[in-house]
Amino acid sequence: MASSKVRTSSFSRKVPSAPTSSIPGLKYGPNGTIFLSSGIPDLDKILGGGFHLGSLVMIIEDTEAPHHMLLLRTFMSQGLIHNQPVLYASPSKNPRAFLGTLPATLVSKDDKSIKSEAEQDLRIAWQYKKYLGENKPPIEERDGKVEYCNDFDLRKPIEKHLIAGNRVECVSLLDCSSLTRIRDSCSKFLSQLPRYDGNITSAGRIAIQSFCAPQCEYYDKEWGMLSFIRSIKSMVRSSNAVAFLTFPASLLSQSVSKRWQHLADTLLSIKAIPDEDKELATLLTGYQDMLGLLSIHKVARFNTQVPIILDATTYSMKLQKRRSLVLECLNQAPVDGASGSSGGCSSSSNTGTLDF
Repeated sequence: MASSKVRTSSFSRKVPSAPTSSIPGLKYGPNGTIFLSSGIPDLDKILGGGFHLGSLVMIIEDTEAPHHMLLLRTFMSQGLIHNQPVLYASPSKNPRAFLGTLPATLVSKDDKSIKSEAEQDLRIAWQYKKYLGENKPPIEERDGKVEYCNDFDLRKPIEKHLIAGNRVECVSLLDCSSLTRIRDSCSKFLSQLPRYDGNITSAGRIAIQSFCAPQCEYYDKEWGMLSFIRSIKSMVRSSNAVAFLTFPASLLSQSVSKRWQHLADTLLSIKAIPDEDKELATLLTGYQDMLGLLSIHKVARFNTQVPIILDATTYSMKLQKRRSLVLECLNQAPVDGASGSSGGCSSSSNTGTLDF
């Protein structure tokens, strides 16, 4: 039989095939892009694979509830699980204390049974069991394959051996009288990562919490903070890392806030749901189980000019079994025939426009 020939076009461009080696926490996408997991499986799926390596991710905080911390915690925990270096900066006196609040991976019933059987077979004395945690590999595997994104149990803290090493660098924004110190810390952190030369062996994560907090000395230097965001975006773009920055937009002037949002490669916002919003409760299905609303304003586009079309731009944040964070599309509640027509998305609710 004659061998079949692959049909080519004069408009086809020869590009190198994506590496097939399994790298913890990284996934290759189309057009030579590389994704880094956000730590939330649903968010990775919505964004087309996760956060682009070399991108700046910005989260608009809600001043009424700290739900943005859920995204920050899972982002950092996912990096530690994959043994990736993490730089954490926050407006607190002791930012390292925050590491104890990072969630642990969610263990399924099958994994628990396998673990219990292994412990019975080993029959190790109780005084030696504590050393198992120290020698345990940080990378989670399932069926011999490295997990790209893990589910996290928000009720359990991360294992101490994952944060005991030097893989986490903490910086207090209160000690930064000017933005030069935090800029130098980010530059030094990124210089330790190998440059992308076609073969990536490691990736880093930068997590900056509440960048324009009022307790910081540079709080009133809006243009200085804008210059820092430009520099951090430039540094991350040429390195194997992702910068994750949260900020309360309500503390900035509208013009400066718009400039910040324009610099983001991926822009998300979090909004808490009031406990007694009767209008919203009748509009949405499963309102009582919602923690807040996650809105996607911009998705990073690397190596392509094709716009990314999302199924929806607003998702509900829920806790599955009160442990793991999940994102779901908004579902409109059924309308009672006796009550007349529904208000729909054009209702006068204070929560703004909802995208079903």
